[in-house]
Amino acid sequence: MDPSNEHTRTQRDAIRTSVPATPVEPPPAPHPQPIDPSAPRPLPQSQPQPQPPTQPQPIAAPDLRQSSTVAASPGKRRNSQDPALAQAAASEVGESSSSAAKRPKPTAGPPKMLPQRYEFCGVEDMVVLIAHMLSELIETNDALALRSGSLTRFHSRTAPSISVVEYLNRLAKHATLTPPLLLSMVYYIDRLCALYPEFTINTLTVHRFLITAATVAAKGLSDLFWNNTTYARVGGVRVAELKLLELEFLYRVDWKIVPNPEVLVAYYRGLVERCPGYALQDEEAVVEDEDSDEVDDEDGSTEVSDGAGDDSGDSPDDESPAKSPAPNADTGSSASQTS
Repeated sequence: MDPSNEHTRTQRDAIRTSVPATPVEPPPAPHPQPIDPSAPRPLPQSQPQPQPPTQPQPIAAPDLRQSSTVAASPGKRRNSQDPALAQAAASEVGESSSSAAKRPKPTAGPPKMLPQRYEFCGVEDMVVLIAHMLSELIETNDALALRSGSLTRFHSRTAPSISVVEYLNRLAKHATLTPPLLLSMVYYIDRLCALYPEFTINTLTVHRFLITAATVAAKGLSDLFWNNTTYARVGGVRVAELKLLELEFLYRVDWKIVPNPEVLVAYYRGLVERCPGYALQDEEAVVEDEDSDEVDDEDGSTEVSDGAGDDSGDSPDDESPAKSPAPNADTGSSASQTS
């Protein structure tokens, strides 16, 4: 027997005897607990229901403008976050709106009183009266369909850009039209429409008619008038065209261009009655004013000199407007020269 093997077996037995083996004990069995009938029974746990799969939502990009505005205006953010201040401001706005709604509307002012006689009426007021009447006629006639073959020499291809009241003001200012001449132009409307059925006052005919009527009225009823070159320049037409319009007008009215004074009075009263904002003076007030003027003349002691023997002043003939030359771009003729 090999002594080395014997020594190895002896060491192995010593190691086994030195480390005692620990037995593996089974776990203790649970003891049954007594059941208390008064204790509440636990509810059975329900299994969670499976949720349907949701679609992924896109992530919204932040509004940089709104965030910058809010960040740049902290005062507005504080005001919006304070409900008490917002409610007070809303109540103030409601009170102001209610007070504005209850405020009475301003009433129209009194009408402007015009004299009984048309000779004393202002040129500006007469222009307003005639322009209002013409606007009513144009509004009515523009709604009518244009009949075939009803074009006249007074028709324009397109409507001028200047309005009727501005055109009348231009004629009255630069052609020196007086109230009787302006009323005669209104009389010419009725006469031309009565004798020339194809003619109507509308947007395309009113401007050419007005410059033609102004030329005829000034040359036929006034002692002082301009030549056709001046009227054409004021009216915005050529001289040759104005001559044709003048001849056409005189031919259509049968060369009768002088109205009766009673007709002009009737036209003047009719214009004032149909135009809002104007009224005629009472006849009693006019009579009282004339009586007061006569009393002042009788009581006054001032004498008017006839100019005889007075060498220091100018004579009445030197101040007469008939001798004052009128501007003329062509011939340099006077204002009383006819075309």
